Amino acid sequence: MGPTPRRARRWRWASLLGATALAVTAGSALACPAGAAGTNVDFATHCIPPDIAGIPPIDGTTTANVSVDKTGVKVGDTVTVTYTVVTAAASNPTDLALPADIMTPTGKVTLGGAQSGDVTVAGPKKNPPVPGKAAFPSFSMTGTFTVTKAGQITLSPGGYNIHTSYILELDTPCTVITPPAPVSQTVTATDGTPANTRAISLGSASGDPGAGVTVSGTNFTPGATVTLAGRAGDTQTADTATVTANAQGSFSGSLVVNDKATTGIVAYEGGSWNADKGAGPAAYVVNDTTPVPAGSQKLTTTVRAGTLSMSQAGDSVALSAVDFGQGGASTGSLNTVTVKDFRGGPAGWSLTGKVTDFTGPGARIDAGHLSWTPACTAKAGSPSTCVAGSAGTVGSAGATLASTPNGTLTGGEFTVDAGLSLDVPAFTPPGAYSGVLTLTLT
Repeated sequence: MGPTPRRARRWRWASLLGATALAVTAGSALACPAGAAGTNVDFATHCIPPDIAGIPPIDGTTTANVSVDKTGVKVGDTVTVTYTVVTAAASNPTDLALPADIMTPTGKVTLGGAQSGDVTVAGPKKNPPVPGKAAFPSFSMTGTFTVTKAGQITLSPGGYNIHTSYILELDTPCTVITPPAPVSQTVTATDGTPANTRAISLGSASGDPGAGVTVSGTNFTPGATVTLAGRAGDTQTADTATVTANAQGSFSGSLVVNDKATTGIVAYEGGSWNADKGAGPAAYVVNDTTPVPAGSQKLTTTVRAGTLSMSQAGDSVALSAVDFGQGGASTGSLNTVTVKDFRGGPAGWSLTGKVTDFTGPGARIDAGHLSWTPACTAKAGSPSTCVAGSAGTVGSAGATLASTPNGTLTGGEFTVDAGLSLDVPAFTPPGAYSGVLTLTLT
């Protein structure tokens, strides 16, 4: 006999929504931005599916890491943080496939050591289909924080939430059972004289249109009127509110967010945004709850994030010969390097090189005798601008060949070259000398 009608209805909801509710780490695998990758850490996680799924809470292990765009900073610097869930606490429990692009992840990274607090992070609404019973792919979320104290600042993965837009709008919050989770990354901050140490945090990193989000701030001017505002990229939206900082320069207020293009929230003193008197943006996502009109079909597409990579036109360079007793410049050209940044995130990249000593028949030429003159060009249409490194010594300590800055949206394809010159001492013993130039893209 088949299930009773009531049991059948519950089975259908559990099948259709349960897979979604348990997709606590579904999302597309995103490459980490250029910078310092974190250490993978494991922590016990408690996830609560929506009641309608008819599924009990899930206790499992999450594997995650936290990466930053730089580990050596000064007080007042802004650090970009990427929280990546590598392995889910659960897999798809049903035989039904999970549709693509129905999940929006948000979460928090916990700061410790010299600086405390939470960093709100958010990821795109992007996930590949997940077959029945299959493991969920990883997903990444990004956010920023301002360094306010010198010392070692630890970063640990915190709780995260998956908002699903499949049949119903549902949330599956996952918390760290024994907080804080293990430290995944450490940033070392040195003393400075920052122009601005204001900071904000959000009570939630996502919400439906018209929902209010709690914005808390510290280190603002005591008694100042502070504007809370939504941001869509670099543009302020019409969603604003004002609060007053207390005698300690702190505040807590609510901002109602309606604009679906919102990507972050800022707070600032004065009549308009000023980076010297403001804080943020803190990542925020507005859930798209727009119903499809009768007789219509909603069309969606996906732009998949790629990776940061480089390729070389060759692996050997023959420098020009010099004469014994005269020495001088032994010259040549670096094999062209092509950098492809198809990540589509806010992080730039840096290409550096270092060289070993040149060894030959019973003698060597010090690595510090090699210098280069870098050049870099960006392919037409690339969002980022390529900046060539300074002409000068390469040496064993290394030097920058080329780079692109962080920005709201970075990426593109770049061609990197360099003229090479090895200063050979006049009475270097005759023979062939060779060294290894190693290029590193981060």
